[in-house]
Amino acid sequence: MMYADLVIDNKTDHTDQLYTYACGDLDVKCGDKVYVPFARSKNLREGYVLAVSDQVDEKLKNRLRSIDHVDEEISLTEEMVRTAVWMRGRYVCRYIDALRCFTPVGHKRVRRQAASEEEVLGVGFAEEEGEEILKLTREQTEALDQISEAIDQGRHSRFLLYGVTGSGKTEVYIRSCRKALEKGRSAIILVPEISLTPQIIDRFAAVFGEEEIAVIHSRLTAVKRYEQWQRIRSGKVRIVIGARSAVFAPLKDLGLIVIDEEHEATYKSDSTPKYDTIEVAIKRLSDRDHQGVLLMGSATPSIASFGRAREGIYRILPMRSRYNEVELPQVSVVDMRRELADGNRSVLSRQLVGEMEAQLDAGRQVMLLQNRRGYSTFVSCRECGHVASCPSCGLSLTYHRAGQKLSCHYCGYEQEVPEICPDCGSRHIRFFGSGTEKIEETVQEFFPGRTVDRIDLDSVRRKGELTRRLRAFGSGRTDILIGTQMIAKGLDFKNVGMVGIIAADLTLNIPDYRSPERAFQLITQAAGRAGRGETKGRVIIQTYSPDHYAIGFSAAQDYDGFFEEELAFRKLMDYPPFGDMIQVLFTADSFETASAGAGSWHDRLCSMMPPEERRNVLMPQQAYMGKIRDTYRFSLVIRCPKGKRKEYSEMLRILKEEDVRTRAAYLAVVDINPYSFA
Repeated sequence: MMYADLVIDNKTDHTDQLYTYACGDLDVKCGDKVYVPFARSKNLREGYVLAVSDQVDEKLKNRLRSIDHVDEEISLTEEMVRTAVWMRGRYVCRYIDALRCFTPVGHKRVRRQAASEEEVLGVGFAEEEGEEILKLTREQTEALDQISEAIDQGRHSRFLLYGVTGSGKTEVYIRSCRKALEKGRSAIILVPEISLTPQIIDRFAAVFGEEEIAVIHSRLTAVKRYEQWQRIRSGKVRIVIGARSAVFAPLKDLGLIVIDEEHEATYKSDSTPKYDTIEVAIKRLSDRDHQGVLLMGSATPSIASFGRAREGIYRILPMRSRYNEVELPQVSVVDMRRELADGNRSVLSRQLVGEMEAQLDAGRQVMLLQNRRGYSTFVSCRECGHVASCPSCGLSLTYHRAGQKLSCHYCGYEQEVPEICPDCGSRHIRFFGSGTEKIEETVQEFFPGRTVDRIDLDSVRRKGELTRRLRAFGSGRTDILIGTQMIAKGLDFKNVGMVGIIAADLTLNIPDYRSPERAFQLITQAAGRAGRGETKGRVIIQTYSPDHYAIGFSAAQDYDGFFEEELAFRKLMDYPPFGDMIQVLFTADSFETASAGAGSWHDRLCSMMPPEERRNVLMPQQAYMGKIRDTYRFSLVIRCPKGKRKEYSEMLRILKEEDVRTRAAYLAVVDINPYSFA
């Protein structure tokens, strides 16, 4: 008789453990999805097998219930199971939360439905083969030689492709992928934004053909995601392209994972489990079943990744010249304080307007970055100072001119624009701040004869809208493209003569130790969209903080200088890469309950640590966003020294288990190295 230890698909901490069942005459393997009787339920419950053995405690033999049947269509590999178990320990999550990352969303409902290839991709594949680059630069060749050697030898290796914008990183990705396929292996290509998927699909499809490619990202319907999962799991495709969740693709013999723009915050999950895509990729590729190559690429590597490369954990592959040998863009910084002092109250500086005119007259296109959507960022009464706020979150509402609504960007609450102040009855209601909608209106006023388009979360909600707008710009039908960070990275348009960054301070002013790094990366990446053709590009940065080091180094396009400055600060504060930062977020129906939960964890954690480490547990405080959807939020931040990861994670798990036993009235969620302390 064989026995199986399995996890019940039940999203509660109370059942986050292994249950043993008899297999009977069923052929049960590690990773199988099974149906079993559970507790007193009359219905069978789903579970996933983590281990199978012919041994069991003699006292349990006669009391064990049996597996009812095995799901023939859903099965995970042993490597996936090992990775899921590792994720539970690393991210202090439940077994089932980690296992669900590897399973197709909605598979219970959609098995008999189908979706066309074009529907899945959201775009049509490139109709022509396209021009494959025949001649590589010296830097591309040197990088590819090292990657190819690692793939040939079948050993786990980690590379950081440190290449300036336009240096030809995508071609290195394509050729590395080809090398993996030639060795009979498979590859995952990750991009940080869905907006980048169409372009990279077209490039890869032109080389490998659409039959070799599957696509995974969050905007696919459950039907499409299930179909793609089955195509991958059955071995019908060997290349998977997608956003963060594609790292869990059920490929066989995984030989390569590419992480483009590896510095992007979107590679850190903001929902449970709060995994780091790079860490998961390393875990999968280093598994004995794969021994594959990790290839990360960026013009502005994260401080953590570049620090690890300096330590020899990653191998740096430098690419410091653009493929077409055109110089990097000329960058100018405009001090908006002087613009205001000189009487210019427009969101566009005089220098920016003049340069836009020159570029457009020369037949080139313009991109403008404003990393805030909506028309006005808040609405206020000039008489009493009242700010229109969300009743559930307490956050200021954003005015959207389309629809004449005030909206909360966190819970979706909407209301009409007030004509009179609800506090004092004044009619002096005014709009403050500028989002992408207002920038679009202003640009249309300055350039009435030009075609202007906008890309943000509001403008591309409809299916296919993002692809349509990007292709209109790529074909030259749009003269000026305005957008949030969705347009700042990865896109490759040859006719963009200039990029304007409207408000470089927005990212700098976020209360987070990573704010300078994010500001530097966003500015540098946005600037990299200019001058990718045969003509040197122009970039204008508008800021109220021209003396900030992140602005100065980004204007000089000096990553090394910025890295040294930022690393010195990180070392002083023991921030990553010199340790981990852990946030535990406490949510509850009342302020007092959330606060008490954070205080309890603080005291218990300190009692579990030696005295010299207690300073690593900071005093709890209300979260930056202290209330969302009528839920109160408190934050506890812990500095975890190098070498203490497992120890600290185990202490946090003990506290979570204590909360389960005592049925705590709050929810505590652990986040290792969060990208936002919101």
